[in-house]
Amino acid sequence: MKGIVLAGGSGTRLGPLTVSTSKQLLPVYDKPMIYYPLSALMLAGIRQVEIITTPRDEADFRKLLGDGSQLGMKLSYVVQTAPRGIADAFILCRDFIGDSPVTLILGDNLFYGHGLSELLHQSVSGSIAGATIFSYHVNNPRRYGVVSVDKSGRATALVEKPQMPKSNLAVTGLYVYDNTVVDRVRVLSPSARNELEITDLNKLYLQDGSLRVVPLGRGVAWLDTGTAQSLLEASEFVRSLQRRQGLQIACIEEIAYRQGWIGSADLDRAAKSFESCDYGKYLDRLPRVSE
Repeated sequence: MKGIVLAGGSGTRLGPLTVSTSKQLLPVYDKPMIYYPLSALMLAGIRQVEIITTPRDEADFRKLLGDGSQLGMKLSYVVQTAPRGIADAFILCRDFIGDSPVTLILGDNLFYGHGLSELLHQSVSGSIAGATIFSYHVNNPRRYGVVSVDKSGRATALVEKPQMPKSNLAVTGLYVYDNTVVDRVRVLSPSARNELEITDLNKLYLQDGSLRVVPLGRGVAWLDTGTAQSLLEASEFVRSLQRRQGLQIACIEEIAYRQGWIGSADLDRAAKSFESCDYGKYLDRLPRVSE
């Protein structure tokens, strides 16, 4: 399984914050936004990840994350010269995907909750057939792509930002696909806003009965951080939990260490590089296992 983080776009809803930098490099409390979607892929056990960025921001992402070797991962980068829709990711990353299944996550999405790691592992492990989307009950479904399901939990309809929603189940920014996605995306036509829509791609799987819906329950938080208000709310959420629990959310070095991708010496180096801030002090306090 390979992973893609979609961190392109212009972030106009967050202007003027995004005039000179990528939305996904803005802070969500004490970490860059991209740490959160990247950590979700890591929790799923995905070690090969391609990051979609813009010509302006590629160098900054490379400076922040490098080639991923410090995390025991392989990170690569591809440039999207203009916003062409979420589904365009599978055209841009076709060479990276190769013959593998792939998980796509939007760069402004934050997932957190008990049992999330196990749920993600189950969704991406084994033989991947068809597509998997993750649904979340929301109060205002008009803002989202909405999925309707029958009594057995099987998807029956997908509608993008419906005026009269038939369901309160929003489709989150996390998607798992088998390798047929690289061919399916090529038959899509641009929408009225001249983009390849992820909902249209998912409908192709729905039509042939290969779309699976995994509900995220009440114990899971899903936040997107695409507006100033939602960015602040996400920061407050992270701050509150970290202060109460004393545990970091989306600490990518800790995740890599617990996954067995890096050793104690690597964790020590990371702690040293951030020694002047709470993040580095947290890494330094983490218990090491005998190697």
